[in-house]
Amino acid sequence: MKRPSDWSLSARITALCLPAVVLLTLLAVGAAITANHNSRQLSVLLNQIGPLRTDTQQLETQMLDQETGIRGYAVESSQAALQPYTDGVTQQEALVKQLRGLAADRPEVRADLAAVESAIAAWQANVAQPVIDAVQAGDHAAALALIDPNSRGQFDTVRQSLDTMANDVTALRDSEVSDVQRTSHAIVWTLVASGIVVVVAGFILALLLRLTVRNPVARLAERVRQVAAGDYNQTVDVAGPPEVASLGAAVEEMRHRIVADLRVVQAANDAVESANAQLESQAADLQRANQDLEQFAYVASHDLQEPLRKVASFCQLLQRRYAGQLDERADQYISFAVDGAHRMQRLINDLLKFSRIGRATSDFTDVNLGAVVAAAAEANDDALARADGAVEAVDLPTIRGDEGLLVGLFANLLNNSIKFHRVDTPVRIRVTAVEHDDEWQITFRDNGIGIDPEYADKVFVIFQRLHARDAYPGTGIGLAVAKRIVEYHGGRIWVDTSVDEGAAICFTVRTAQPAVEQRVAVEQPAAQAVDALNSAH
Repeated sequence: MKRPSDWSLSARITALCLPAVVLLTLLAVGAAITANHNSRQLSVLLNQIGPLRTDTQQLETQMLDQETGIRGYAVESSQAALQPYTDGVTQQEALVKQLRGLAADRPEVRADLAAVESAIAAWQANVAQPVIDAVQAGDHAAALALIDPNSRGQFDTVRQSLDTMANDVTALRDSEVSDVQRTSHAIVWTLVASGIVVVVAGFILALLLRLTVRNPVARLAERVRQVAAGDYNQTVDVAGPPEVASLGAAVEEMRHRIVADLRVVQAANDAVESANAQLESQAADLQRANQDLEQFAYVASHDLQEPLRKVASFCQLLQRRYAGQLDERADQYISFAVDGAHRMQRLINDLLKFSRIGRATSDFTDVNLGAVVAAAAEANDDALARADGAVEAVDLPTIRGDEGLLVGLFANLLNNSIKFHRVDTPVRIRVTAVEHDDEWQITFRDNGIGIDPEYADKVFVIFQRLHARDAYPGTGIGLAVAKRIVEYHGGRIWVDTSVDEGAAICFTVRTAQPAVEQRVAVEQPAAQAVDALNSAH
């Protein structure tokens, strides 16, 4: 058998509440029985004793009316003087009938009522009826003679019997009232006792809850706060009901898990710090490499211009002076040298432009893309005219960006569409915009030869060409420049491969100014520039 200290919280509360519930039940049953008895007593008092007393008083009044009517009839000998007696007899009979019914279970009242009826009958037979007979016979003297002290004595007997009955009814009423008051007091005391039981049980329950729940939970909360404050070596061990002890054990287990997890996290933090130190070292090396690559790009695109111009100039002088004087193969070699020098100049210039994107630009401002498309079209006006081209810009938005770069972006896209147009087909270009969440999607679509889905990603790689140099002019850097400008503005660019005719290039720009202006690393373009320069030789 468990000791009380080992009882669960629910068992302790049940052990406290059960006696209180039993006691309250007994008090409630006693109060219900007493209230029922009190209700019956009130019913008897109101529906039996009260009417008994009232009817007795009315019967006495009716007898007084009868005596008055007989006296008046003896003196006046008129029927009107006899009317009170006649009405009184009628009322008397009705009242006596009611009194018999009300006193059915009251023997003492029935005995008093029998005495009253006997006295009334004697008075009516010995006094009232002889007076009526004498008056009706015309013997007024005899009628008056019957109204004497003897007749008054007989009526006094009636009154005495009525007084006796009234006193007995009054005593009966007082007894019933006393019983009603006693049962009412019993009900009140029962309610008071119930209230005391509830208060005492509530106090004991509150004390029990304080000792068995609040205090252990408060101690548990204090231990938990210490652990939460960082004292993970604080043991969570709380005594109390099994429920609270179980909760403390669960918290203690959780503390052990937290300590174990912290060890893992600490080890991970150490590994992260080591990795961060390594990354910082690599970032420093990468920064130095980028600086070297930028310097190389500058040298490749600037310092090589002067010797390249000399090579191109002297090759052109050779071509002009000795054209036709040498054999056909010599003229062909000179032509190859001039063309290679010119292509190398274009590559270097394009590389210089590419490397400057994101470095030599102004701050972002509000730029109307409709005006930007118009400026790009104006810059390519001659090429559009030769291709019989037309550009349509539909509801383009105003964004935050670098206006010069954005004009270059659309100029490259326009130049690309003009370059790869269909033969004998006028160039038609349509620029549209759709807003998605916090960015605009711009679609640049033409009716040219299109882009094979297989090369949808390759077209944005610098110096990548999908066609032979003699088929379409250019260095293969246009879309790479466009990609770099879009990324600088925090967007992305791709080829929409779902179009059936022509090419559709889509890119996104933010509706708000980018928080950080992006700079694209130059190591890949610089490395690819070396390959391009080598191929140009």
